[in-house]
Amino acid sequence: MSDTPKTSSDDSLSRFIFDGADIRGEIVTLADSYAAVLANNPAPAAVQQLLGEFLAAAALLSSTLKFDGIITLQAQGDGPVPVIMAECNHHHGLRGTVRPPEAGFSDGLTGDLGDLIGQGVLAITIDPDKGERYQGVVPLDKPTLAACLEAYFAQSEQLGTRIWLEADQGRAAGLLIQALPTQLAASIEDNQAQWDTVIALATTVTQNELLSLDHSSNLYRLFNEMQVRVFEPATLQFQCTCSEQRSLSALAQIGREECEEILSEQGVINIDCQFCNQHYAFGAAQIRALFEDSPPTMH
Repeated sequence: MSDTPKTSSDDSLSRFIFDGADIRGEIVTLADSYAAVLANNPAPAAVQQLLGEFLAAAALLSSTLKFDGIITLQAQGDGPVPVIMAECNHHHGLRGTVRPPEAGFSDGLTGDLGDLIGQGVLAITIDPDKGERYQGVVPLDKPTLAACLEAYFAQSEQLGTRIWLEADQGRAAGLLIQALPTQLAASIEDNQAQWDTVIALATTVTQNELLSLDHSSNLYRLFNEMQVRVFEPATLQFQCTCSEQRSLSALAQIGREECEEILSEQGVINIDCQFCNQHYAFGAAQIRALFEDSPPTMH
């Protein structure tokens, strides 16, 4: 294995490639950013750990962004967890949330992805700052988030992809191995043989290793007999993009008439950020100033 940069195991993502093979990889570990998200999402341990897997997956997929933007993973279903989502932007800012049912989470709620989300769909949304929004949707018909994402890549990207995701109460982590378009290998057979070798080695990773070892140690343990080039790690952090202006923009989308109705009933319009629990309150003067350049809605 080639020399690798020293990597912290806390809140970092490392990209790597296999010299002489058309295969790339990423490994991510989250600690402080994960803790910040959990602080805003009180829920049973199984739900928080699933949220950790979503955060790790969003971080892994964010490295595919070649432009300024955000990638979002959102699962919706008919189970005891109606909605769970995580997103990561090109600045490596992470945030996530889980929506409880109206009656709240049941005590002692346990289970895997299917048990928690139920029948539903997983949406992968790429939202560039400039350009068109893209969304791919796959059914939640696999037992794990990793398996659903692998199905997405097979269906939408047609790229061989394997993903391992783990989370406990303190850390979340993930490993991604992905085939690249054929450039180096001499034949389809050689490519397949290299892929089979890398996947066989990667599959030996354990939950404890993925969550506790630093990236250099994990990659050495897995691929020490191969030529692996590891790039400088990127640091991730919790980052919420909510603001008073964004909240006002959302109210503008609702429209003047509905905003006026809320004001007449409540005297103020309250908005709470679902990601960081920041509270915004808007009085009549702010709302009317928002619409001062717009004609009133007529019916």
